[in-house]
Amino acid sequence: MSQYVEYLKELFESFGAVQMRRMFGGHGVFYQGLMFALVADDVLYFKADSTLASEFEKQNLEPFRYTKKNQIVKLSYYQAPEDALEDPDQLAIWANKSFQVAVTAKAGKVK
Repeated sequence: MSQYVEYLKELFESFGAVQMRRMFGGHGVFYQGLMFALVADDVLYFKADSTLASEFEKQNLEPFRYTKKNQIVKLSYYQAPEDALEDPDQLAIWANKSFQVAVTAKAGKVK
């Protein structure tokens, strides 16, 4: 794991014991078996629904994007606010919001 991913794992301790799994050249961040964040190119992104996305957008935070077959694909993950990367309590607040989005998304898929 990169030093940044190790740092994030420590920072997440105030939220809970997260697991970092390598995937697609980055890392998925999992809590209780659900992916609620990802790390790509040493940038942390949180999962968002339309309501949470507006909170990120108000802070001019960008969604995670990648290029596939010459098209830009935007995922429902947004760059973490800078204050969350410096304060474990702030990180825990954002992580909880994002984890709740993941829980709701999973509940919507399970019938």
